[in-house]
Amino acid sequence: MNYQSRGITDQAIQGPSSYKAEITAAEALLKDHPAWNGVTAEAVARMRLQNRFKTGLDVARYTADVMRADMAAYDADPTKYTQSLGCWHGFIAQQKLISIKKHFGGKTDRRYLYLSGWMIAALRSEFGPLPDQSMHEKTSVPALIEELYTFLRQADSRELNDIFRELDAARKAGDKAKEATLIDKIDNFQTHVVPVIADIDAGFGNAEATYLLAKKMIEAGACALQIENQVSDEKQCGHQDGKVTVPHEVFIAKIRACRHAFLELGIDNGIIVTRTDSLGAGLTQQIAVSHKPGDLGDQYNSFLDCDEVDASKVGNGDVIISRNGKLLRPKRLPSNLYQFRSGTGVDRCVLDSITSLQHGADLLWIETERPNIAQIAEMVDRVREVIPNAKLAYNNSPSFNWTLNFRWQVFDEWKAAGKDVSKYNRADLMKVEYDETPLAIEADQLIRTFQADSAKRAGIFHHLITLPTYHTAALSTDNLAKEYFGDEGMLGYVKNVQRQEIRQGIACVKHQNMAGSDIGDDHKEYFAGEAALKAGGVHNTMNQFG
Repeated sequence: MNYQSRGITDQAIQGPSSYKAEITAAEALLKDHPAWNGVTAEAVARMRLQNRFKTGLDVARYTADVMRADMAAYDADPTKYTQSLGCWHGFIAQQKLISIKKHFGGKTDRRYLYLSGWMIAALRSEFGPLPDQSMHEKTSVPALIEELYTFLRQADSRELNDIFRELDAARKAGDKAKEATLIDKIDNFQTHVVPVIADIDAGFGNAEATYLLAKKMIEAGACALQIENQVSDEKQCGHQDGKVTVPHEVFIAKIRACRHAFLELGIDNGIIVTRTDSLGAGLTQQIAVSHKPGDLGDQYNSFLDCDEVDASKVGNGDVIISRNGKLLRPKRLPSNLYQFRSGTGVDRCVLDSITSLQHGADLLWIETERPNIAQIAEMVDRVREVIPNAKLAYNNSPSFNWTLNFRWQVFDEWKAAGKDVSKYNRADLMKVEYDETPLAIEADQLIRTFQADSAKRAGIFHHLITLPTYHTAALSTDNLAKEYFGDEGMLGYVKNVQRQEIRQGIACVKHQNMAGSDIGDDHKEYFAGEAALKAGGVHNTMNQFG
């Protein structure tokens, strides 16, 4: 059975070659166990197909293969980039994949999940809402991964169950052609289970702590771990100030910890995404160890903001480093952190990226302050001079004001080209009155093609949005509250929610079915036959939705 028609050949995951072969295998098993009376081969076959992934490691092994195949496809053709949305709950992930299959021909190709540390902190911490500073419980990360895949596997079960019901109806009607079509649909079913890139922040401690957490995340199903080079106990959101990086050797140890976790668990194709925050990080907690000029530690230290000092004028408690025969005093802040020279961010990002790829990373993540393709490409070009197939995961962040950034970009380009921009006030380009102007239209077009353009020019293999569903939940809830508790009353829900669900074919309108009621009914029939008490009878109000 080609469970996901993407060239994946893992027989342990694929199982038998067809629906009929699965039934035949179950029949052979049941013949050897006559006491298992009342158990039917077709029921067994269906339940097995509805639960193809038995463990999180099955998920991780399968999705790692998918992601590796996608990476190879991108290397051959940069139009084949991948994308994901951050999902803070299993239900959100489930509905996203159901929607993708509905709108894109039943396929999920090159569409992943992103598990954002930001959203775990803000929405899933037992402490309540927290900033993105690695303050949430580390156990919440693998717990959410497991939850995501529980909901995606349930989506498989639900969709297949609906097909099985159609198959039974076709058989009852004697429609052989439809029966054959439905069996083919089962045989070529594409799973809702897709790769997840999971945020391990800065590892939540030392390398051993990173390894232990990585194992839990992989066991829950993660095939790709994203880890960043900030100091663990002072971690900040990539779009906040106050970011502090660690020397390369400290970060490399954590990369190795993640790789060991993958290899220990038999996920030999596991993916490590290394994030550098050096573009926005002006501080370091440590001076790197250096054994000789030009080594990795010396390169890291070369970016420090230092004053040359005379040996006779070294003060009490001063930290001094020697370089090229000179004594240098790194600038140390009252926080006991050391400061990098201004303007070194790009060079540090490039060094971070090359170093990570040379020590086991598979993908890069360069956190930038704005969505600017030329800026990203400048760094990637330099990395690719050393690592030709370097690829990025990039954060299409809601922390960027996309409208304003791209209107500024077009304004500046027009002005530089000598075009008349007198109708536009650069400081006020966010105003609604500009929305239908030629400048805004051109800016919107650049936003629309940003993924394709940056994938082609700047080596971005994977595009993600960290917290879109955080914002969509807030927006939709605001609209509903305004209408339902206002003059619209119940019509606010009916007109703008339920009616739209029905007309757009949103599966969740049948919420009992979505929660597994029909699956449960069919299981009751497997277990109890005609004595089964089912919920989906004539009096079930879900029948009002067709």
